[in-house]
Amino acid sequence: MLHKVMGTREELLEAERGTVRKDWGGKIRIALAYPNYYHVGMSNLGFHAIYRLLNNFEDVVCERVFLPEDKGTVQGGLRSMESQRPLADFDIIAFSISFENDYPNLLTLLAASRIPRWSSERNPPHPLIIAGGVTTFLNPEPIAPFVDCFLIGEAESILAVFLDVYKRYSDKQALLEALAAHVPGIYVPALYDVAYHLDGTIAEFRPKRGAPEKVQRVGVEALSYGDTCTAILTPHTTFQDTYLVEVARGCPYGCRFCAAGFVYRPPRFRPKTVLQNCIEEGAARSKRIGLMAAAVLDVPDIEALCREALDRGVQLSFSSLRADRLTPEILDILKQSGFKTAAIAPDAGSERMRRVINKGITDQDVIRAAGLLVDAGIPNLKLYCMVGLPTETMSDVEAIVVLCKQVKHRFLKASRTTERIGQIIVSLNSFIPKPFTPFQWVPLEDVKSLKAKIKHVRDSLRRVANVRVHADVPRWAYIQALLSRGDRRTAQLLAAAHENNGNWAKTLKASIINPDFYVYRERPLDEILPWDFIDHGINKAFLVEEYHKALRAESSPPCVVGQCKACGVCK
Repeated sequence: MLHKVMGTREELLEAERGTVRKDWGGKIRIALAYPNYYHVGMSNLGFHAIYRLLNNFEDVVCERVFLPEDKGTVQGGLRSMESQRPLADFDIIAFSISFENDYPNLLTLLAASRIPRWSSERNPPHPLIIAGGVTTFLNPEPIAPFVDCFLIGEAESILAVFLDVYKRYSDKQALLEALAAHVPGIYVPALYDVAYHLDGTIAEFRPKRGAPEKVQRVGVEALSYGDTCTAILTPHTTFQDTYLVEVARGCPYGCRFCAAGFVYRPPRFRPKTVLQNCIEEGAARSKRIGLMAAAVLDVPDIEALCREALDRGVQLSFSSLRADRLTPEILDILKQSGFKTAAIAPDAGSERMRRVINKGITDQDVIRAAGLLVDAGIPNLKLYCMVGLPTETMSDVEAIVVLCKQVKHRFLKASRTTERIGQIIVSLNSFIPKPFTPFQWVPLEDVKSLKAKIKHVRDSLRRVANVRVHADVPRWAYIQALLSRGDRRTAQLLAAAHENNGNWAKTLKASIINPDFYVYRERPLDEILPWDFIDHGINKAFLVEEYHKALRAESSPPCVVGQCKACGVCK
């Protein structure tokens, strides 16, 4: 077991360098790189899981690398956290990427390590550059020219076979061809040629030298094999010494904007006995346990599990609370855990829009949940909403304002009994169309229009006491949409932005590539999309039907595993 470390940031970093005690001799040396700062990477449970998995292999030594907060610290080249070895000394650099906005940081890390950015320019002794994480099995194409191979899917099902093949080859080309041919879930960009029509759309995505026509996303059938928990506890993260436990993967509700609800199908819940072991280990290491999933309150026996945790003297936190799933028992657990802020995601203001996105909750669900939370002694509330959703009108945007005022009214009424009133934070984000969702064909709404909608919500709630609006910046939503919807040619824009020190305005203005082609263009339903070579098991006809139902503002029922074959994942 990796030990808990405490102290100042400097003491923490020094202590963590000793958490892996394997000798380097004769072992595969892997640098697990998170393309963001330390406190962000160490807040990511997936990063912890891969770190633990890799170090469980006897012939592997895995050390961590993060984006340096002070660029002046990498004058001699970027180094690993555990042993302070140069990144270029590793056999493999494995990038764990959770967000498209971290794509530019991949280039920053390679440049800081003096490693050529383009895959075609690297040969031994350069490290093999691999990448995984949810964004890479949505659309890896914008960073495809920089990466030697991608692991498409859940690492538990890929790593052992990947490492077995890796050990057999010293020649990079032979290794990549063997990986593509013999390891499910491996995507080697260099083994695919892309042809384009005159209008810039993809004409053909053609494999060569034994690569599969489709790369099948690999997953685990059940979560009974073990656990996914915090590997190293640290106070220097978003969660501050919270022991994180993954309780489920996927989500049964099928919100049409949410990629995780589609690419992690079918939804799977970790068995009670496994979670009990996780809680026991977590209670021995920390006073707070965080339960992580897209639908925490849907986990079977969740209330009994939480009671067991409370009986062990720990406090609990939840990654998500669905408004229509709150029960008196859950509210009491939140109260005993000392919750000060709870988050609910209406996602849209009007019930029509929530039918469009298949959210499955009503205004009354949201208002009732707000009152119950305040009644339970939780003074602050966070509401997540989006603007720019398909078919949205200004009437739907105004409905966000109306709903927030209704929540405030219920909030105030409940607060009178406690004689204190907290704050309502409205988190307002621009909708980004994502691959493998029913909205993958729709464009991003114009940045000017998004700004106007955000301004309307801000201005309308500005004078409402105890209500604050936090909104994203639409021009950054534009960049995220570009990286989410782009094809392989988008890599040229990433490289140019790197050369321009992250100045995207300058980059886009000077580019011969038209970024609006990727961001603002509605895709025909029969167009070959940049990510179509990945097979998640979902029938495209199902996504098309869900898109049409969205346009008709019709809801679909939640996923019932094993009892429905509509999407194609359950055979």
